[in-house]
Amino acid sequence: MRLSTSNQFDAAIALLQSRQQRLQETQQRLTSGKRIEQASDDPTAAARAERAQTTIGQADASQRALDASRNAMTLGEAALGDAAELLQQVRETLVAAGNASYTDAERKGLADKIKGLRDQVFAISNRNDGAGTYLFGGQGTDGPPFLSLPRHDASGAPMPDGGVRYVGTPGTISTGNLENYPLSVDGRSVFEQTRTGNGSFVTAPEPNLIDPNIAQGGWIDSGRLIDPSKLTGHDYRIDISGSAPTQTYAITDLTSGTPVALTDNTFKPGMTLSFDGMAMTIAGAPRDGESYSVRPSSNELRLFEVLDSAIDGLRTPQRTGAQVAQANHIALRDLDAAMGGVQNMRAQLGEQLNALDGAETRLSTLKFYSQSEKSAAEDLDMTQGISDFQNQQNGYDVALKTYAMVQRMTLFQYLNN
Repeated sequence: MRLSTSNQFDAAIALLQSRQQRLQETQQRLTSGKRIEQASDDPTAAARAERAQTTIGQADASQRALDASRNAMTLGEAALGDAAELLQQVRETLVAAGNASYTDAERKGLADKIKGLRDQVFAISNRNDGAGTYLFGGQGTDGPPFLSLPRHDASGAPMPDGGVRYVGTPGTISTGNLENYPLSVDGRSVFEQTRTGNGSFVTAPEPNLIDPNIAQGGWIDSGRLIDPSKLTGHDYRIDISGSAPTQTYAITDLTSGTPVALTDNTFKPGMTLSFDGMAMTIAGAPRDGESYSVRPSSNELRLFEVLDSAIDGLRTPQRTGAQVAQANHIALRDLDAAMGGVQNMRAQLGEQLNALDGAETRLSTLKFYSQSEKSAAEDLDMTQGISDFQNQQNGYDVALKTYAMVQRMTLFQYLNN
């Protein structure tokens, strides 16, 4: 077989180019630290690295959502803390207003103080996060979530739709692609959906059955639950008849329209009445025809209505001691319930912040695992890479020297020598 000189030259040059290309590729991998520069280098590893990169991107997006949620929850918790402090001041003022020696003018001064605190709580309910989003806007609102409407018309008559109303969309907004992180607080559940009364039933005075203009002489407390299994969920009315010391009482189930059976209907002020799993005390000096209602609790207690009612009560002149005691007792009872609702939501936000800390730890773990997976799939083993580079460089040098020797083995070179 005859091999021409040009064939040998071509083969040597092709070998040099091949070795040089592999040397350049290895050098590029050493520079980038990646053993996969394009998917064709290792399709399986490239797909593995791509999946890991997708997970890393999701973790980064979730981290941004988590940071936004933490900011909203932190601001919401701080706002509720401010509201709780203001409501505690309202409570202290109401306790002071129960002083029987206070005059109407002094109680009006206390009402003005509560009005100022109430306005501050209202401002908190419409607080935003500094980015145009309202903390208690629920699922969103075009403006402030709470709207204050006139409570009285020009003649002083109460308006049925007056007062503070929630105009946002109830619920919460969540974000995040791996987990859901809340971005808002349901303002209605905080300020307008507290359990009324003692949480099981609501006691309240009613107009005198004989003469509605007769001033109230007694007052009823909040009551307490003594046997939940006996609760009926019915409406009741307690009627006081006669004059002390020979008064009697009757209890009527208004829902069924039947009287409640009593073993003894003798009434004495300060005595505790028990029926259908409930107990309550009527104190003071109830007058003939005086009545009180007992109704099931509901999730309809509105904080601002509680504050407005307390303010109206303190501004009402010429009330009897029983009326003052009754109004103050109801105001304190409802305020405590509303404060409990605020504190409960604040505790929920605190738990949510704890949950976000746990979620952040999980995200960090997921991202670290994905980064390790991506690195294992595409990163270059530097020790092996350097070794390969040196071997290929040596091979290239040998090939280059061989080519130089072959180049000198030509007839023309021989004749020149």
